[in-house]
Amino acid sequence: MTIRRLAATTAALTMLAACSGGTTAGSSGDSSTLTLASIDQGSVEDVVKAFEAANPGVKVNFTTSGADQYQQQIRTQLSSGTAPDVMSVWPGNGNPGATYVLAKPGYLLDLSDQAWAAKLPASVKTVAQYEGKTYNAIFGVNGIGAVYNQDAMAKAGLTPPATWTELLAFCRAAAAKGTPAFALGNQDNWVTQVALYALVATTVYGDDRDFDKKMQAGQATFASSAWTTALAKYLEMDKTGCFQQNPLGTSYEASQELAATGKTLGIIQGNWVVALLKKKNPAGTYMLKALPATDAPAKALMPAAAGAGYGVNAKAKNRDLALKFVNFVMSPQGMNLYVQKQGGLPSLPDTGYAVDPALTELSQFISGDRTVPFMDQLWPNAKVQQTMLSGLQEVFSGQSTPDKVLAAMDADYRAGA
Repeated sequence: MTIRRLAATTAALTMLAACSGGTTAGSSGDSSTLTLASIDQGSVEDVVKAFEAANPGVKVNFTTSGADQYQQQIRTQLSSGTAPDVMSVWPGNGNPGATYVLAKPGYLLDLSDQAWAAKLPASVKTVAQYEGKTYNAIFGVNGIGAVYNQDAMAKAGLTPPATWTELLAFCRAAAAKGTPAFALGNQDNWVTQVALYALVATTVYGDDRDFDKKMQAGQATFASSAWTTALAKYLEMDKTGCFQQNPLGTSYEASQELAATGKTLGIIQGNWVVALLKKKNPAGTYMLKALPATDAPAKALMPAAAGAGYGVNAKAKNRDLALKFVNFVMSPQGMNLYVQKQGGLPSLPDTGYAVDPALTELSQFISGDRTVPFMDQLWPNAKVQQTMLSGLQEVFSGQSTPDKVLAAMDADYRAGA
């Protein structure tokens, strides 16, 4: 699915000349202690406990943080030699913590010789690799849509909308009952993109599955495409009252609280938010549905793609234990623990995982070839996303316009890698 202001990290883009020669090189440091930095809040804890239980005497010292904070810190830590042994890494090339961005300067260990690497599906493998080598242990597939608090929906006497017209009517009805439809935490700039991606999936790719290829060939632009339609719908949702008061003053954390406690009927997010909602309200039940962007439900698509995985620091102090942890994450036990807590789907087949009922629709969309990758994963550089995120915050604050944001994204896209 993640977003992320780059100003604080630009100075950290110093290239490392050293590059790992493979995973067979030796390691140093305390062989019983692993350091881990993760963005998997609410799900990494159980995996760490299971790993420690399977490896008596091993201790995992881990930290978790939000995407914005994490991406600002990890590049600085990598360039200064203070990064942990294992770290969250996003697929593809769309943000400062993505596979291409971290593998290119030699920050990540080549994991191609690990048994699971050859088993990754093609759609996952392409965004886990850089120049044909695998650097990212991607354990789950995520989707973006509207996550409904089913108890709050029942109390309001409302049902999930299936069309764009129904969505606006749903928002008006929810607002009239004093319970906004969706929580929106745009104070964290990475959140600004999520609802937009959910709309873009249908408005852009519903009529043109080759849009990314056309962008890469210089035959299309953001500003002259249905991205304008998606942005207009995003703003129309805001004006219609689909979101709570002051999204720019609401953090991601606070938005979870609103949705979990029924102060909103749901939240537009990735499936990873389900675990966080359950943590805040264990008695709650939730359902992920496609966010309508058209009045033709059969044309609806959902964003679904490889989620963030784990990379190994090329200069890990405990490389052997780092590899053992990554391999545990990619085992059926570790992978199933993660996706169960996150409400996701495993990246590898034959793990014996029973799909969470909350993800029934996402699973159907995936099997029916009605999904598209997260948009930023196929962009040529991380700057495009940064421009979009800061631009969307400016649009919501009235300091910019959709046309200006899309034009700036086009300029950054044309700059290439």
